[in-house]
Amino acid sequence: MSTPLYEVFALRYAHFADRTQGSNLIFPDDHAAPMPLDFFVWVVKGANEAARGRTILVDTGFDAESAVRRNRTWIRSPIAALESVGVTADDVHDVVLSHLHWDHAGHWHELPNAKFHVQDAEMDYATGRCMCHEPMRRPFDIEQVCTAVRFVYAERVKFHDGTAEIAPGVHVHKVGGHSKGLQILSVPTARGTIVLASDAAHFWHNIRRRSPFVLLHNLQDMIEGWELCERLADSPDHIIPGHDPEVTRRFPKLPGDDNTVQLHLDPIA
Repeated sequence: MSTPLYEVFALRYAHFADRTQGSNLIFPDDHAAPMPLDFFVWVVKGANEAARGRTILVDTGFDAESAVRRNRTWIRSPIAALESVGVTADDVHDVVLSHLHWDHAGHWHELPNAKFHVQDAEMDYATGRCMCHEPMRRPFDIEQVCTAVRFVYAERVKFHDGTAEIAPGVHVHKVGGHSKGLQILSVPTARGTIVLASDAAHFWHNIRRRSPFVLLHNLQDMIEGWELCERLADSPDHIIPGHDPEVTRRFPKLPGDDNTVQLHLDPIA
């Protein structure tokens, strides 16, 4: 049987211009240097016979109301954006939630056929004693967390504890760090194994400069998460950060869509 291969797309749906190194990094080189964030979801599609029919959505983003409330620039609905890569909401049968922070875990009800993959530790964290402390619950949205609990009761959540295969050749890996149960995804493609790091590395700067993002649960887990990303990926350019605007400049754009890039193709020199 052939090795399963996938196409991987980053779909940009929102932007936050008003950020600097000082607001993003624990140890900034220049506090005032601009460091805006982009917001993405990622689509993984089977590209050969061994992966035929597999469509995985990684993270589900936030909605327009949340964008207004939290002062982010809304570009498009992340669920509507799926159409740019030939996917409808009904086509999605597996959703990997890297973690349950507000900007990664909305729109559950718009994916009627999906099973949601979450690490045990993340659900424990989002619903446990840590949420008694306002600074720790600030990155979460209570309605999203309540939705997650309802989906557990509806038997639509698949829990993992560490590493698991969710489709042929596609694995989730728990890293923690930024959030207690944050997970990354390793995906085989024609150009090699890609790691969708999500917030294990907000920017390439975080992992390549060993410079931690300011919001974290455990610094040691964050650093060791970078090391895991590097072991799994075929090169530094195979590690895809979660919020770096450079992603849409370094990878080929989907024809006709400046906000969707093709991660399974070689980076632009």
